[in-house]
Amino acid sequence: MNSNRPDLTDEDIGMRAFQLRKAKAVERAMERIRQGLKADWAMFTQRDLNDLNWILGELWAYEKRADWEDLHFSKLTAEDVQSLIADGRTLHNESHNTVEALERIGELVRSRSV
Repeated sequence: MNSNRPDLTDEDIGMRAFQLRKAKAVERAMERIRQGLKADWAMFTQRDLNDLNWILGELWAYEKRADWEDLHFSKLTAEDVQSLIADGRTLHNESHNTVEALERIGELVRSRSV
């Protein structure tokens, strides 16, 4: 433990590091989606983008790192992104079947990554 910050535990540091890695990975994925969609990106509201950000974070936390790195977010269509957002909203509001929902979301992205 850091003697300069006795109120900060190793667990706190680990959790913060996890959150930072997740945020950076999601930011890169969002940028790749934006670049892939080009003008279609403008059709999404700020709420849509916030929800997309959330579900991508959940997907990042669920996926194996090697599998995450193999996902090609730039190949998603606007319809794919709408589906991700809808699935994310459902998952956020009804947290049962989380694994199945994340598997389905991961499969959608993987299907475009071929």
